[in-house]
Amino acid sequence: QPLAAQAGLHMLRTGGNAVDAAIAAAIALTVVEPTSNGIGGDAFAIVWDGRSLHGLNGSGRAPHLVSRDLFRGMKSMPTTGWETVTVPGAVDAWVSLSERFGRLPFAALFGPATDYAENGFPVSPIVAGQWSIAAQKFAEFEPFRNTFLPNGRPPGAGAWFRCPDQARTLREIAATKGQSFYRGALARRI
Repeated sequence: QPLAAQAGLHMLRTGGNAVDAAIAAAIALTVVEPTSNGIGGDAFAIVWDGRSLHGLNGSGRAPHLVSRDLFRGMKSMPTTGWETVTVPGAVDAWVSLSERFGRLPFAALFGPATDYAENGFPVSPIVAGQWSIAAQKFAEFEPFRNTFLPNGRPPGAGAWFRCPDQARTLREIAATKGQSFYRGALARRI
């Protein structure tokens, strides 16, 4: 995605390293490809630090109160609903990678994504197609409609899309190094 790649390039141009660039691109993807990436998703990384290879599994864990009994008798996993929800791992993965391998301040990694969310960006053709498919699946959910279906429909290719609520969320995650997302104001809202 060109806009996400530009977010990563911006980090490199401002003194960041490859990890800073990858995190900034991942954060930007939550804005510019909302049908494929999300703040509530997972993240995985393999990092070579010049001497050793490091792996990070940022997959979400099951919520504390979920037991196997919830899934007994199911022939397959549902695709929507609470049974599909794990504790998102992406935000924690960004923090962990930034603290261990990054050069730039964590909050700096959010600049491009926050700008895209606040001021808007042109929706790419592939994303517009995926957005249209997602709209058919999730239109019954009011929060999805309110956020991702401006004027009641998915934005088409080239349409300008803004998401100021996501910009505020990203700023909060950046300012708290993810703590608000898991244990603070954002967690309570979620």
